[in-house]
Amino acid sequence: MAMRRGVAIPPQVGLTCVVGARYLAGAMVPASNSALSPAETLDGLRSTPSQQENAVLPLYYKTLSRAIGPMNWWPAQTPFEVIVGAILTQNTAWSNVERAIAALRDARLLTPAAIAQVPQARLARLIRASGYFRQKAKKLKTFVRFLNDEYDGSLARMFRTPTQLLREQLLSVWGIGRETADSILLYAGEHPVFVVDAYTHRILGRHGLVSNGRPDYEGVRALFERQLPRSVVLYNEFHALLVHVGKHWCRNREPRCEICPLAIHLPTALDRTAALTLGHGTADVAEERRA
Repeated sequence: MAMRRGVAIPPQVGLTCVVGARYLAGAMVPASNSALSPAETLDGLRSTPSQQENAVLPLYYKTLSRAIGPMNWWPAQTPFEVIVGAILTQNTAWSNVERAIAALRDARLLTPAAIAQVPQARLARLIRASGYFRQKAKKLKTFVRFLNDEYDGSLARMFRTPTQLLREQLLSVWGIGRETADSILLYAGEHPVFVVDAYTHRILGRHGLVSNGRPDYEGVRALFERQLPRSVVLYNEFHALLVHVGKHWCRNREPRCEICPLAIHLPTALDRTAALTLGHGTADVAEERRA
C-alpha cells in the first residue's frame, strides 16, 4: 500500500509527509497545526503535556516508528480521490478499493463535477469491485450533492470550515459515519482529527488500554488526541502504523504477539492467550452505514 506520490518533511521533523491537499501541490502543511516541532519529534514526545496522565501512546508511537518506519499513507493523487477512497473502503479490503478507483480514473470520473453528472447506475458498475456498489454509488452522489449545496462544489472552501463544525456537517451526510468523516478531515483536509478503526480498538483492547465491551469510538479518539501533540502529520502516521500492526501481527484470529513490536508494551499480567481474549470481537466493528 505504498503511496504513489509524496513529499518528504524536513529532517528536523523526523517523519515522512503523507497525502493531503497541499502535499500533492508541492507545498508543506502549515506549521501551526500540522508539522511537528523539534520538541515533538520521536525523542521529544515524552516531554509533552500528555505525561500528566502517564501517557503510554507516545511510547507506542516511538516503538512503531522505529520498528516499521514511515508508512506514506494515504495513497491518492488528489484530495477528492482520498474522499472517494474513504467512502469506498467501508466494509471491504483496500485492494478492492484500488480496483474501483482505477476504473473511475480510466473513466475520468475522479472529480466532484464528474461524479455529479455520471448516471448513478453507471457509477455503480464502475465501482463494483468495492462491494456494496449500489449503496456506495449513492453515497458518492450524496456527498457531492452536499458539497455543491453547502460549498458550491469547492473542497477548498469546505476544508476552511472549522473542524468541529465540518465534522458535524459530514456526519449529517447519508452514508458518512465517524471513521469516514474523520478520514476525510485528516487525510483530505489536513484537520488534526485522529482516525479510529477496528484495528485501533483491537490493539488497545488487547493491551488493556480500553474496555473490552462495546467499542467507544469517541472515547478512543479523545484518548489519542489527549495524549499526543495536536499534529496532522503525527495522527496520520500513527494511524497508518496501527493499521499495519493490525494487519500483520495483532490479527483478529491467531495474533502474532511474539513478533509484534508492541509486545514489549503488553501488561506483564497478560500472556498471549489473555491478549487474544481481550481483543476478540473488536475486528468486526464496521463503519456505520446510515439507512
